Amino acid sequence: MAKASIAKKFTVSAASAAVLGVMSLGAQANDTEVNFGGYVKLDMMVSDYADGETPDSNRIDRQQYIPSLTPVGGEGDDPVVDFHARQSRFFLSSKTELDNGETLTGHIEMDFQLTPQGDQRISNSYNPRMRQAFLKYGKWTFGQTWSNFQDLNILAESVDFIGITDGIVFNRQAQIRYTDGPISVSIEQPETTVTPVGGGRAVSEDGVIPDLVFKYSSKSDNLSWQASAILRQLAWDVDGNNDDETETGYGVSFGAKYTFGMDDIRASITTGSGLGRYLGLNTWNGAYVNTDGDLEAIDSTGVSFAYRHFWSEKLRSNVVYSRGWADNDGEVLALAGDMTEYTQRIAFNMMYSPASNLTFGAEISKANRETEANVDGDLNRLQLMAMYKF
Repeated sequence: MAKASIAKKFTVSAASAAVLGVMSLGAQANDTEVNFGGYVKLDMMVSDYADGETPDSNRIDRQQYIPSLTPVGGEGDDPVVDFHARQSRFFLSSKTELDNGETLTGHIEMDFQLTPQGDQRISNSYNPRMRQAFLKYGKWTFGQTWSNFQDLNILAESVDFIGITDGIVFNRQAQIRYTDGPISVSIEQPETTVTPVGGGRAVSEDGVIPDLVFKYSSKSDNLSWQASAILRQLAWDVDGNNDDETETGYGVSFGAKYTFGMDDIRASITTGSGLGRYLGLNTWNGAYVNTDGDLEAIDSTGVSFAYRHFWSEKLRSNVVYSRGWADNDGEVLALAGDMTEYTQRIAFNMMYSPASNLTFGAEISKANRETEANVDGDLNRLQLMAMYKF
């Protein structure tokens, strides 16, 4: 669901903030504006896993669509129903105009999605998780926020948590970013996922060189677009002898949004070698171990499309489609066994907002995952929602 909020604002003087423990900037700060906002959202889902066993109720794919976890093969199972309010979130942000003419801002945001603690038996209690925590000073951003490689402008309005998951970059992580007008450059948290011999996934902790991202954004009349590129080092201690094997990963992404009247079209394409965790919620790893014991980058590509049409000021619909796929060559398949070839999802929803901060939605979707051995599976889902933004 594309995020939105109506912030509640209040002003704190520098002296009062120091007493309250909000911040202490001494004589260098004027008044500080503090904002609080978020939303409460209820999701109600009926899920039909057509080609495999239904996941346990505490699995993350029972909360939202995860492309790599669609079951394949098998007889299928009976439909299941899930109710949860775990996507509900809140944020706290501040803004201070400094005496040197710069602006200092801070932002922290939390929700309850995808945390392992809790179950559906009695209290449905779930721990909060940090989504974003960053500060901005002048043209610099420090902290955890959306990857500079991601295009937030192409995110579709969806009842599902993301909607166009399969073929887009979706990533939040710690980084240092410099922005000057339409150009931004960042160094970001390195992390490599590897397919070892025999298959599966190994998560490396051996990254030394940060991922490097360049992005250019532009807007002309009704068209806004951005192009980004990433360069990264993939690293893993294959033999366990404290001598890492490395490989270079790279990729490009292009996204655009075109508005006509109240309607809009959003589309994107991302492709590269060694993208791994950046594409489709890490459906594919960044590299595999070849016959020489070296890392070999895995090529992957994703596309997305969304069309939003307003039937009236309060009623609108969205058609969304997304697909991601990888080029798993013969060697990786021979060494690692059957792997996901592609995933895709198509959905249609209706959104009704009787007030600007209240929305009811209904979405029907069909997702498909197929492996290199031509074993596939479908996930059919009806999802309803009610959301109040504050």
